[in-house]
Amino acid sequence: MKVLVAEPGRPRLTWYGPQGERVELSGAVLQNWVSKTVNLLVEEFDAAPGVRVKFDLPVHWRTAVWALGAWRCGATVVLGGPETPAEAPADVVLTDRPDAWAGSGAELVAVTLPALARRFDGELPAGAIDAAAAVMTYGDVVTWAPETDPRATALEAPGTGPVDFADLVPLGGDVEPGARVLVDGGEPAAHALRTLLGVWAADGSVVLVEDGTMAELRTDAPRLARLRETERVTG
Repeated sequence: MKVLVAEPGRPRLTWYGPQGERVELSGAVLQNWVSKTVNLLVEEFDAAPGVRVKFDLPVHWRTAVWALGAWRCGATVVLGGPETPAEAPADVVLTDRPDAWAGSGAELVAVTLPALARRFDGELPAGAIDAAAAVMTYGDVVTWAPETDPRATALEAPGTGPVDFADLVPLGGDVEPGARVLVDGGEPAAHALRTLLGVWAADGSVVLVEDGTMAELRTDAPRLARLRETERVTG
């Protein structure tokens, strides 16, 4: 999304994780992460329209980056649903529990969840790629990616019909242009990710709070108010 780098130094994604973890990505940094991810997906897995990428991950800043990368390749993002390989066929699986997917027949990408970890902590199944380590070896500019088909399926998730690329970014809604929006990481992943897209399409920025931290904030109004004030949340 070109709007992300209209002001390249402006924060676009701020993530709060457990134990006070905080990551902030400017538009330029977010674009760099996405470009690296696109290059990895294309070069390692031939990601393109028709390729299914299963996300066995919580809502997280890394989840957002990988979803943007998969969509940039024209691939289908598959969220939630069955948790066993036999029930969730996919070409590529992004997961923080790679052992559960060993032998699935899918290409495995192990995603570490600690905020700034540079590699996966633990043994990986044979052939699995360490996302944090591998992605850093790819360029900051997309060298080549397939054309996206507007009629192709961009998103599959439980409780909703398939979403085509043409309809992926919500239009209109309640997002004010340039708003700084607090997004609950406890929401269904499909809703959270599409909310991010809608905010960015409106030239806004996001404060994404992971599920456990958001649950704490719901019972601590002063702390929630401080976060909103500190982050200059407007929506």
